[in-house]
Amino acid sequence: MVVSPSIVFALFILFGMWLGSLTYMVWRTVSHYNQLTRGVTGSSGLTEVLRTLLHDQERVTKNIGTIEAQLRRLDEEAKIHIQRIGIVRFNPFSDTGGSQSFTLAFLDGNDNGIVMTSLYARSGNRWYVKEIRRGKGRELELSKEELTAMRLAVPVRS
Repeated sequence: MVVSPSIVFALFILFGMWLGSLTYMVWRTVSHYNQLTRGVTGSSGLTEVLRTLLHDQERVTKNIGTIEAQLRRLDEEAKIHIQRIGIVRFNPFSDTGGSQSFTLAFLDGNDNGIVMTSLYARSGNRWYVKEIRRGKGRELELSKEELTAMRLAVPVRS
C-alpha cells in the first residue's frame, strides 16, 4: 500500500496541532498549580495549601458566629435608645395666638419614652413631662396633642 505524501503531511500537521494543544493544557495546569502553591515550602505543597484553606475557613466561620451574636445584641440594645421624635404645635387657650404651645414625644423601639408639653399663656410658660410605657401614659392620662405627637413621631436618622 502506497501512502501519498500529502496524506502523510496532513497527518503530521494534525499530530502537531494535537501535540501543541496538549502541551498548552499541561502548561496551563502546571502554571495554576505553581500559582496555588507559591510561597509554600516542602514537598507537600498542595496538601499544605488545602490545610491552610480549611483552617482559615474554620476561623472565618467562628468570626461570623461572633459577629452575628454581637449584631443581635446591638439590635436588642438599639431598641432602648430614642428612635422616634414627634412634635405638635397647638393653641390651648383662645386668648393667645400663634400656636406657641407644643408637645414633644421621644420614643424608643418599644414605644417607651417621654412626652414633654409646653403650655404658653400670657401669664407664663408651664412645662409638663409624662412617662410613656408601651405607647400609653404610665401614671397620667395623655392629652389629645400628646397622643398626636406620639402618632406623628418619625424615625431619627443617624
